[in-house]
Amino acid sequence: MLKVTPNFHFRGQGKQAIELYKRAFGAKVKLLLCNSDANSEDCAVEDDSQNDLIYHAEIYIGGQRITLTDAPDDPIPNTNPLSLLITFETVEDVKKAYEVMIDGATIIYPIQSTTYSSCFASLVDKFGMRWELMTEQAGS
Repeated sequence: MLKVTPNFHFRGQGKQAIELYKRAFGAKVKLLLCNSDANSEDCAVEDDSQNDLIYHAEIYIGGQRITLTDAPDDPIPNTNPLSLLITFETVEDVKKAYEVMIDGATIIYPIQSTTYSSCFASLVDKFGMRWELMTEQAGS
């Protein structure tokens, strides 16, 4: 079966991002391998300071699997047109997650009611990842 999994690349702050996502969304960590856990043939780390960086991690937000890695030397700029849309049951749940996520974030759209959502917000977190937070209920 074909699966599509969002994969986030961080610049060395992957563990901090996971902690943020745990607080904001109740993310559950299924697997967390650091560079020091990897087979040396897979991950040749020249600098011991990178041993604690994430080699491969898997978290779940709701039923959605997301993978993460730290790539501090990645030549690709950390600009990301892709976002993750998290749909909550209640407005209060959106507001709670938003309050956690806004620390150091760039707000694209503050919390607002829209045609398709009674509570919607969009932001880029302090790690450069774009998130949309919303309810399914239509706005008024």
